[in-house]
This record gives sequence, structure tokens and C-alpha cells, in this order.
Amino acid sequence: MNGVNIAMWSGPRNISTAMMRAWENRPDTRVIDEPFYAHFLHNTGIDHPMRDAIVEQGITDWREVVEQISVPPESGIVYQKHITTHWLGHYSIEWLDKLKHVFLIRDPESVVASYAIKRDVVDASDLGYSMQAALFDLISSRSGSRPTVIDSTRFLKDPKAQLEEVCDDLRIPFHDGMLSWPLGSRSSDGVWGQHWYDSVNKSSGFALPKAKNINLNAREQNIADQCMPYYQAMQAFAI
Repeated sequence: MNGVNIAMWSGPRNISTAMMRAWENRPDTRVIDEPFYAHFLHNTGIDHPMRDAIVEQGITDWREVVEQISVPPESGIVYQKHITTHWLGHYSIEWLDKLKHVFLIRDPESVVASYAIKRDVVDASDLGYSMQAALFDLISSRSGSRPTVIDSTRFLKDPKAQLEEVCDDLRIPFHDGMLSWPLGSRSSDGVWGQHWYDSVNKSSGFALPKAKNINLNAREQNIADQCMPYYQAMQAFAI
């Protein structure tokens, strides 16, 4: 198999880090964790948990990020975990044609409830739905075909079947190692993992979330409602 770059585009508080664990557990794959995060924080000035450490340790020039993530590996897979909120309007787009893309979505009410535990939800832009949908349309237009879409709720009901279909879409072999991984953090994790990755660090595989009632306040519900049309538009294409 020739080397390939895979970009997984997700909003926050999805199963994106667990998905990164799954791919990293393949013997042929190296992962990159949120490469645009430092530039996003440096450029926007937005206050996120561990902001100073992220900016200090990351790459703050988006061009350098693009140069690193768009060069195909000589062999194997480079799996890139991207959060769509980090996409900014001044990025170039031609390099997107060099990557294979997958989109990971989750229903907005669950995302808002989870995100609010870690950081106040200021507005809908914190969750990246509109940008995710715009990127999906952009990449679909440029490639002439729609990228694979994974809905996390469907995925967690049958991870093996879903991963087999994703790998088939990407024209790479499925590997059973993707279904489980060792406990704990990784050297490949971004520094922000100290704040955000506590749950996934306690995991060793995909599992259905525990049933719980979602109780959003009026402001949070309004934000979820704003995100819902973008989610539903992409859900129509989910495997």
C-alpha cells in the first residue's frame, strides 16, 4: 500500500480521541493530534484551557502546519485528528486535494452537554458544526465525491462493521487492532490532553455511552438548536 494521509474532521466532545487511539493501534499508522490548534489560539486570541502551553509547544504558522501534514508518507498511514473549530478562513485549500477525508459527527445536544462540563459554551461557533458542513461541501466539490461520514451514535453500536466500511471506503485494509488499545495517555497526545482526555485515557476500546438524561439550560438549548440543521444535513450521508 502506498503511503496515505487521512484527515478526520470532527467537532469537539465527540469520540475523536478514541478514534485516534484506534488508528494509532494499527502497526502501519502514525497519528497527529490537532495540528492547527496552536495557530488557532495564537491567531484568534480565544481563551481555552491550557492556552499558553498549547501556543508555546505548538506550531503557530498555519503554512508550516500545512507543509507537514500534506506531504504523503513513503509508506503506511498518517492519521490526522482535526477539530473543525480550528479551521480559519485564511487557510489555503489546494492541499486538501492531497488527503483522504472522513467526517465524524455527533448530535448537538450531547455535544453541548459534554462540552459544558469542561468549558463554558459561548456560542455555536465553539462547536464547529457550520464549519464542518462547509468543509464537507468544499471537499465534496473539489473531489467530485462525498467523503465518508461517521455518526458516533451509530458507530458505537457496531464499531467493527463501521470501521470495516470506513477502511473499505479509504481503500485500506481493516486491522483488528483498531478495536482495542492500551490504557493511558500517549506521547502523540497534544498537551491539552491533560485537560480533555481523562475519559479516553481510562478506556481500552469503544463502548456505548452510559444512558443519561440531558438537561440543557435555555442558552445551551438554543446553541444546540442552531447546530442541528448542519448536523442533520451531514447525518443524511452517514454510514
